[in-house]
Amino acid sequence: MRLFPPIPLEEWDRTKATLHRFEQIVGKIRMASSPRRNHWWHVPFRLTGTGITTRPMGLVDGNPLFTVDFDFVRHLLVARTAEGREASFPLAGHSVASFYREVLSTLEGIGVHVDIARPYPFDLPDSDRPFAEDTEHATYQPAWANRYWQVLGQVGAVLEEFAAGYSGKTSPVHHFWHTFDIAVTRFGGAEAPQPEEAGPLVREAYSEEVTSFGFWFGDDKVPEPAFYSYTAPEPDGLTEARLPAGAEWAESGQGHLALLRYGTAREAGDPRAAVLSFYEAAYRAGASLLGWETERRACPAGVTDPHDKARRNWWETN
Repeated sequence: MRLFPPIPLEEWDRTKATLHRFEQIVGKIRMASSPRRNHWWHVPFRLTGTGITTRPMGLVDGNPLFTVDFDFVRHLLVARTAEGREASFPLAGHSVASFYREVLSTLEGIGVHVDIARPYPFDLPDSDRPFAEDTEHATYQPAWANRYWQVLGQVGAVLEEFAAGYSGKTSPVHHFWHTFDIAVTRFGGAEAPQPEEAGPLVREAYSEEVTSFGFWFGDDKVPEPAFYSYTAPEPDGLTEARLPAGAEWAESGQGHLALLRYGTAREAGDPRAAVLSFYEAAYRAGASLLGWETERRACPAGVTDPHDKARRNWWETN
Protein backbone atom coordinates (compact mmCIF):
# COMPACT_ATOMS: atom_id res chain seq x y z
CA MET A 1 0.00 0.00 0.00
CA ARG A 2 1.21 3.49 -0.87
CA LEU A 3 2.07 5.85 1.94
CA PHE A 4 -0.91 7.75 3.36
CA PRO A 5 -3.89 6.03 1.69
CA PRO A 6 -7.09 8.08 1.38
CA ILE A 7 -9.31 8.28 4.45
CA PRO A 8 -11.96 10.98 3.76
CA LEU A 9 -13.84 11.81 6.94
CA GLU A 10 -17.26 11.84 5.29
CA GLU A 11 -16.92 8.20 4.21
CA TRP A 12 -16.24 6.76 7.64
CA ASP A 13 -17.51 9.35 10.09
CA ARG A 14 -20.12 6.99 11.60
CA THR A 15 -17.54 4.25 12.13
CA LYS A 16 -15.14 6.84 13.54
CA ALA A 17 -17.76 8.14 15.99
CA THR A 18 -18.53 4.63 17.24
CA LEU A 19 -14.90 3.57 17.42
CA HIS A 20 -13.98 6.78 19.25
CA ARG A 21 -16.40 5.87 22.03
CA PHE A 22 -15.23 2.24 22.09
CA GLU A 23 -11.70 3.53 22.65
CA GLN A 24 -12.82 5.94 25.35
CA ILE A 25 -14.30 3.03 27.29
CA VAL A 26 -11.07 1.05 27.11
CA GLY A 27 -9.04 4.22 27.72
CA LYS A 28 -10.92 4.84 30.96
CA ILE A 29 -10.12 1.29 32.01
CA ARG A 30 -6.46 2.13 31.36
CA MET A 31 -6.79 5.21 33.61
CA ALA A 32 -8.40 3.20 36.39
CA SER A 33 -5.80 0.42 36.30
CA SER A 34 -2.44 2.15 35.90
CA PRO A 35 -0.27 4.48 38.01
CA ARG A 36 -0.40 8.14 37.09
CA ARG A 37 2.47 9.49 34.99
CA ASN A 38 3.67 13.04 34.39
CA HIS A 39 1.83 14.92 31.62
CA TRP A 40 -0.80 12.13 31.52
CA TRP A 41 1.60 9.78 29.72
CA HIS A 42 -0.12 6.81 31.35
CA VAL A 43 -3.37 7.57 29.54
CA PRO A 44 -2.87 7.06 25.74
CA PHE A 45 -2.72 3.90 23.67
CA ARG A 46 0.38 2.66 21.85
CA LEU A 47 0.52 1.05 18.42
CA THR A 48 0.98 -2.67 17.75
CA GLY A 49 1.43 -4.73 14.61
CA THR A 50 -2.33 -5.19 14.28
CA GLY A 51 -3.87 -2.27 16.12
CA ILE A 52 -3.53 -0.47 19.44
CA THR A 53 -2.89 -1.56 23.02
CA THR A 54 -3.39 -0.29 26.54
CA ARG A 55 0.03 -1.77 27.44
CA PRO A 56 0.28 -3.89 30.60
CA MET A 57 -1.69 -2.51 33.53
CA GLY A 58 -3.12 -3.75 36.81
CA LEU A 59 -1.43 -4.56 40.14
CA VAL A 60 -1.97 -1.02 41.52
CA ASP A 61 -5.73 -1.66 41.50
CA GLY A 62 -5.62 -5.19 42.90
CA ASN A 63 -5.99 -6.83 39.49
CA PRO A 64 -3.52 -9.20 37.87
CA LEU A 65 -1.29 -7.73 35.18
CA PHE A 66 -3.46 -7.46 32.05
CA THR A 67 -3.78 -5.80 28.65
CA VAL A 68 -6.65 -4.87 26.37
CA ASP A 69 -5.92 -4.69 22.64
CA PHE A 70 -7.89 -3.58 19.61
CA ASP A 71 -7.05 -5.86 16.68
CA PHE A 72 -8.03 -4.08 13.46
CA VAL A 73 -6.84 -6.93 11.26
CA ARG A 74 -9.03 -9.65 12.80
CA HIS A 75 -11.47 -7.00 14.14
CA LEU A 76 -11.48 -8.24 17.71
CA LEU A 77 -11.13 -6.79 21.17
CA VAL A 78 -8.64 -9.01 23.01
CA ALA A 79 -8.06 -9.08 26.77
CA ARG A 80 -5.17 -11.04 28.30
CA THR A 81 -3.63 -11.55 31.72
CA ALA A 82 0.02 -12.27 32.45
CA GLU A 83 -1.05 -15.65 33.82
CA GLY A 84 -2.17 -16.67 30.34
CA ARG A 85 -5.94 -16.16 30.54
CA GLU A 86 -7.36 -14.69 27.34
CA ALA A 87 -10.75 -13.75 25.94
CA SER A 88 -11.94 -11.81 22.91
CA PHE A 89 -15.05 -10.74 21.06
CA PRO A 90 -15.81 -9.21 17.61
CA LEU A 91 -15.81 -5.42 17.32
CA ALA A 92 -18.51 -5.42 14.64
CA GLY A 93 -22.17 -5.66 15.57
CA HIS A 94 -22.01 -3.62 18.76
CA SER A 95 -23.53 -0.36 19.88
CA VAL A 96 -21.55 1.60 22.44
CA ALA A 97 -23.91 0.26 25.11
CA SER A 98 -23.44 -3.40 24.19
CA PHE A 99 -19.66 -2.92 23.73
CA TYR A 100 -19.46 -1.42 27.22
CA ARG A 101 -21.26 -4.38 28.75
CA GLU A 102 -19.22 -6.89 26.73
CA VAL A 103 -15.85 -5.34 27.71
CA LEU A 104 -16.64 -5.49 31.42
CA SER A 105 -18.04 -9.02 31.12
CA THR A 106 -15.01 -10.21 29.16
CA LEU A 107 -12.63 -8.80 31.76
CA GLU A 108 -14.62 -10.38 34.58
CA GLY A 109 -14.30 -13.69 32.74
CA ILE A 110 -10.51 -13.58 32.98
CA GLY A 111 -10.46 -12.42 36.58
CA VAL A 112 -10.16 -8.65 36.09
CA HIS A 113 -12.56 -6.36 37.98
CA VAL A 114 -12.62 -2.74 36.84
CA ASP A 115 -14.59 0.22 38.16
CA ILE A 116 -14.68 3.18 35.76
CA ALA A 117 -15.06 6.33 37.82
CA ARG A 118 -17.17 8.18 35.25
CA PRO A 119 -18.55 5.87 32.52
CA TYR A 120 -19.46 8.70 30.15
CA PRO A 121 -17.80 10.05 26.99
CA PHE A 122 -15.18 12.73 27.51
CA ASP A 123 -15.43 16.03 25.62
CA LEU A 124 -17.89 14.70 23.03
CA PRO A 125 -21.36 16.08 22.15
CA ASP A 126 -23.06 13.32 24.16
CA SER A 127 -20.84 13.60 27.22
CA ASP A 128 -23.92 13.61 29.48
CA ARG A 129 -25.11 10.18 28.27
CA PRO A 130 -23.71 7.07 29.99
CA PHE A 131 -21.94 4.54 27.78
CA ALA A 132 -24.46 1.96 28.96
CA GLU A 133 -27.33 3.94 27.37
CA ASP A 134 -25.74 4.76 24.00
CA THR A 135 -27.49 2.66 21.36
CA GLU A 136 -27.17 5.45 18.75
CA HIS A 137 -23.53 4.82 17.84
CA ALA A 138 -23.46 1.30 16.41
CA THR A 139 -21.54 1.43 13.12
CA TYR A 140 -18.33 -0.55 12.63
CA GLN A 141 -17.20 -1.03 9.04
CA PRO A 142 -14.17 -3.34 9.10
CA ALA A 143 -12.60 -1.91 5.94
CA TRP A 144 -12.54 1.61 7.39
CA ALA A 145 -11.37 0.44 10.80
CA ASN A 146 -8.48 -1.31 9.09
CA ARG A 147 -7.70 1.78 7.00
CA TYR A 148 -7.69 3.87 10.18
CA TRP A 149 -5.12 1.49 11.64
CA GLN A 150 -2.97 1.58 8.49
CA VAL A 151 -2.89 5.38 8.58
CA LEU A 152 -2.11 5.35 12.31
CA GLY A 153 0.80 2.98 11.72
CA GLN A 154 2.24 5.00 8.85
CA VAL A 155 1.90 8.34 10.64
CA GLY A 156 3.30 6.76 13.79
CA ALA A 157 6.41 5.67 11.92
CA VAL A 158 6.94 9.20 10.57
CA LEU A 159 6.47 10.66 14.06
CA GLU A 160 9.03 8.19 15.44
CA GLU A 161 11.49 9.33 12.79
CA PHE A 162 10.86 12.97 13.65
CA ALA A 163 11.12 12.29 17.39
CA ALA A 164 14.58 10.81 16.87
CA GLY A 165 15.99 14.22 15.95
CA TYR A 166 15.65 15.71 19.45
CA SER A 167 17.72 14.65 22.45
CA GLY A 168 15.74 16.56 25.06
CA LYS A 169 12.75 15.36 27.02
CA THR A 170 10.26 13.83 24.61
CA SER A 171 6.98 12.05 25.08
CA PRO A 172 6.33 8.65 23.52
CA VAL A 173 4.52 8.57 20.20
CA HIS A 174 1.04 7.79 21.47
CA HIS A 175 -2.61 7.72 20.42
CA PHE A 176 -4.94 9.78 22.57
CA TRP A 177 -8.38 8.23 22.99
CA HIS A 178 -10.00 11.45 24.20
CA THR A 179 -9.10 13.54 21.13
CA PHE A 180 -8.56 10.63 18.70
CA ASP A 181 -5.19 11.90 17.47
CA ILE A 182 -1.64 10.56 17.46
CA ALA A 183 1.13 12.82 18.69
CA VAL A 184 4.63 13.32 20.07
CA THR A 185 5.68 16.25 22.25
CA ARG A 186 9.05 17.91 22.82
CA PHE A 187 9.80 19.74 26.08
CA GLY A 188 12.19 22.66 26.38
CA GLY A 189 12.88 22.36 30.11
CA ALA A 190 11.41 25.63 31.33
CA GLU A 191 8.38 25.59 33.60
CA ALA A 192 5.14 27.11 32.34
CA PRO A 193 2.80 27.18 35.34
CA GLN A 194 -0.88 27.20 34.44
CA PRO A 195 -3.52 29.06 36.47
CA GLU A 196 -5.69 26.93 38.74
CA GLU A 197 -8.77 27.74 36.69
CA ALA A 198 -7.20 26.07 33.64
CA GLY A 199 -8.26 22.72 35.10
CA PRO A 200 -6.24 19.62 36.00
CA LEU A 201 -5.94 18.28 32.45
CA VAL A 202 -4.36 21.46 31.07
CA ARG A 203 -2.28 22.19 34.17
CA GLU A 204 -0.57 18.79 34.01
CA ALA A 205 -0.25 18.58 30.23
CA TYR A 206 1.29 22.03 29.86
CA SER A 207 3.24 22.51 33.08
CA GLU A 208 6.38 22.97 30.94
CA GLU A 209 7.08 24.69 27.64
CA VAL A 210 6.25 22.32 24.76
CA THR A 211 6.10 21.99 21.04
CA SER A 212 3.75 19.21 19.96
CA PHE A 213 3.30 17.42 16.65
CA GLY A 214 0.60 15.09 15.50
CA PHE A 215 -2.17 14.01 13.19
CA TRP A 216 -5.92 13.79 13.54
CA PHE A 217 -8.63 12.35 11.32
CA GLY A 218 -10.80 15.45 11.09
CA ASP A 219 -13.55 17.02 13.16
CA ASP A 220 -16.32 19.59 12.89
CA LYS A 221 -13.78 22.45 12.79
CA VAL A 222 -11.38 20.92 10.25
CA PRO A 223 -13.53 18.35 8.42
CA GLU A 224 -10.61 16.51 6.85
CA PRO A 225 -7.53 14.70 8.15
CA ALA A 226 -4.48 16.88 8.81
CA PHE A 227 -1.01 16.96 10.31
CA TYR A 228 -0.61 19.65 12.96
CA SER A 229 1.78 21.33 15.37
CA TYR A 230 1.41 23.86 18.15
CA THR A 231 3.61 25.59 20.72
CA ALA A 232 2.53 26.17 24.31
CA PRO A 233 2.71 28.74 25.68
CA GLU A 234 2.39 30.34 22.27
CA PRO A 235 5.10 33.00 21.81
CA ASP A 236 4.40 36.34 20.18
CA GLY A 237 5.08 36.35 16.45
CA LEU A 238 4.63 32.59 15.97
CA THR A 239 2.28 32.92 13.00
CA GLU A 240 4.75 35.18 11.21
CA ALA A 241 7.12 32.23 10.83
CA ARG A 242 7.29 30.70 7.41
CA LEU A 243 5.92 27.21 6.83
CA PRO A 244 6.57 24.96 3.82
CA ALA A 245 4.40 25.37 0.72
CA GLY A 246 0.92 23.99 1.28
CA ALA A 247 0.98 24.43 5.06
CA GLU A 248 -0.79 27.23 6.95
CA TRP A 249 -1.41 28.75 10.36
CA ALA A 250 -4.96 28.34 11.65
CA GLU A 251 -6.71 29.70 14.73
CA SER A 252 -7.46 27.15 17.44
CA GLY A 253 -9.09 28.16 20.69
CA GLN A 254 -6.81 30.70 22.35
CA GLY A 255 -3.87 30.06 20.01
CA HIS A 256 -2.84 28.77 16.61
CA LEU A 257 -2.03 25.51 14.90
CA ALA A 258 0.35 24.89 12.06
CA LEU A 259 -1.63 22.72 9.63
CA LEU A 260 -0.64 20.53 6.72
CA ARG A 261 -3.70 18.89 5.29
CA TYR A 262 -3.47 15.18 4.63
CA GLY A 263 -4.57 15.61 1.01
CA THR A 264 -1.79 18.15 0.44
CA ALA A 265 0.83 15.79 1.89
CA ARG A 266 -0.47 12.91 -0.24
CA GLU A 267 0.00 14.98 -3.41
CA ALA A 268 3.64 15.80 -2.64
CA GLY A 269 6.35 14.08 -4.64
CA ASP A 270 7.68 12.62 -1.38
CA PRO A 271 4.86 12.66 1.21
CA ARG A 272 7.07 11.46 4.06
CA ALA A 273 9.65 14.18 3.43
CA ALA A 274 6.87 16.77 3.15
CA VAL A 275 5.52 15.88 6.60
CA LEU A 276 8.98 15.81 8.20
CA SER A 277 9.79 19.20 6.67
CA PHE A 278 6.50 20.60 7.98
CA TYR A 279 7.12 19.33 11.51
CA GLU A 280 10.69 20.67 11.50
CA ALA A 281 9.59 24.12 10.32
CA ALA A 282 6.85 24.30 12.96
CA TYR A 283 9.30 23.15 15.64
CA ARG A 284 11.92 25.72 14.68
CA ALA A 285 9.29 28.46 14.63
CA GLY A 286 8.07 27.79 18.17
CA ALA A 287 11.28 26.63 19.84
CA SER A 288 13.40 29.51 18.57
CA LEU A 289 10.90 32.11 19.81
CA LEU A 290 10.83 30.42 23.22
CA GLY A 291 14.63 30.52 23.34
CA TRP A 292 15.27 26.77 23.33
CA GLU A 293 18.77 25.46 22.63
CA THR A 294 17.75 23.93 19.33
CA GLU A 295 21.25 23.19 18.06
CA ARG A 296 22.44 21.61 21.30
CA ARG A 297 19.36 19.41 21.46
CA ALA A 298 19.56 18.30 17.83
CA CYS A 299 20.57 14.68 17.21
CA PRO A 300 20.24 13.93 13.48
CA ALA A 301 19.30 10.31 12.78
CA GLY A 302 18.88 9.77 16.52
CA VAL A 303 22.61 9.90 17.27
CA THR A 304 24.17 11.84 20.16
CA ASP A 305 27.51 9.97 20.15
CA PRO A 306 30.10 12.56 18.99
CA HIS A 307 32.42 9.77 17.80
CA ASP A 308 29.81 8.24 15.51
CA LYS A 309 30.21 10.82 12.77
CA ALA A 310 28.92 8.45 10.09
CA ARG A 311 25.84 7.77 12.26
CA ARG A 312 26.13 4.06 11.68
CA ASN A 313 23.98 1.58 13.52
CA TRP A 314 26.12 -0.25 16.08
CA TRP A 315 24.86 -3.66 14.99
CA GLU A 316 26.07 -3.06 11.43
CA THR A 317 29.67 -3.54 12.64
CA ASN A 318 29.11 -6.12 15.40
